[in-house]
Amino acid sequence: MTVSLDEATINAIQNRDAEQRFQYLVKEVVANRQIWILKDEHGCVMLNTEEEDAVPVWPNREFAESWATGDWKACEAESISLNKWHSRWTHGLEDDDLGVVIFPDQNEEGLIISSQELDFELKKQSAKSK
Repeated sequence: MTVSLDEATINAIQNRDAEQRFQYLVKEVVANRQIWILKDEHGCVMLNTEEEDAVPVWPNREFAESWATGDWKACEAESISLNKWHSRWTHGLEDDDLGVVIFPDQNEEGLIISSQELDFELKKQSAKSK
């Protein structure tokens, strides 16, 4: 079950550095058994760098929704179950040669890792939580 986050908590978490946001995301995704993306009529939002294209993911609905502004105001936050992430998204992103932007901040800054790396960290956290 997910708990709504208050504004002070959201601001405090968003002000963490990329590595701290990564650790937060892994714990939240495992605890809530879901990960969040932004989606529009064309599919999920992607961020592009000179090196690669990547799908941004967030640990909670509130963080994903905070990105639905400007060019992405028509986007909606969508949760993906952890089981579906493991069984379909990890391999699908790898097959499409897409990375994952972990919990980007409002400046589009976040760690970019492979879907396999994220999958590994989520499974490691799941094992700790048992």
